[in-house]
Amino acid sequence: MPQAILIDTDTASDDAVALIMALRSENARVIAITTVAGDVHVHQATRNALYTAELCDANTPVYQGAETPLARNVGRCVIMGGAPCCEGNVTPAAEYNMWVDPEAARMVFHSGLPIEMVGWQLCRGAAVLAPADIEFINKMGTPLADFAVECNSTARKAYCTQTGEDGISLPDPVAMSIALDPSIGYESSQRYVDIEAATELTRGMTVVDRLGVAGDERNRATWAELVDRVPKTKVYWAIDAARWKEALYCALTS
Repeated sequence: MPQAILIDTDTASDDAVALIMALRSENARVIAITTVAGDVHVHQATRNALYTAELCDANTPVYQGAETPLARNVGRCVIMGGAPCCEGNVTPAAEYNMWVDPEAARMVFHSGLPIEMVGWQLCRGAAVLAPADIEFINKMGTPLADFAVECNSTARKAYCTQTGEDGISLPDPVAMSIALDPSIGYESSQRYVDIEAATELTRGMTVVDRLGVAGDERNRATWAELVDRVPKTKVYWAIDAARWKEALYCALTS
């Protein structure tokens, strides 16, 4: 049975590719797309989501800023965001999605939802679409392939400016590939995660208890709220880059 998925997105360029992957997957049934402000204004995010769904010939409903749950108790909550135990991309400590509203991110991680975190670091290195990968997609000659490359042209320039690497980094599609097939994220562990929201120096930092020391008496005053009542977060540390790219190519072939 295809898994039912609700996608909450700010529908920038890489989000659009993630939507394509989900809408084109035989293993998923996208029951709704909800939009929020983020990389773009919520109205633009909604227009982008509607355009992408139309391009995929999908009749999936798109809701702008839905205020109530659209389906029952959530089985998995796969989040693209954070930079566990590594550098950020908007400050030295924080990844953009956590940095922009750390209070909201903290509420989510404290909510008790079964969270799976796909950090920004998984979208770098071998996971980046290198020039040869981009050429391969261009040669597909399909509307979806053309759209995937074209809508990320600005992101490609921004990524080069930021990292010095030429290519297209696709954080949301990487997270979507793991949502559709968890085995693509072949290395993961259950860890307590909290979001720094109090100081400007580390605002939005994803603080991950990688060594399992949160429960130590020296740390209980800080971590007690999570340790005592919130399940650990599943943190992905590595992905099968070749399989993730193959999943992307399959979504763009026709």
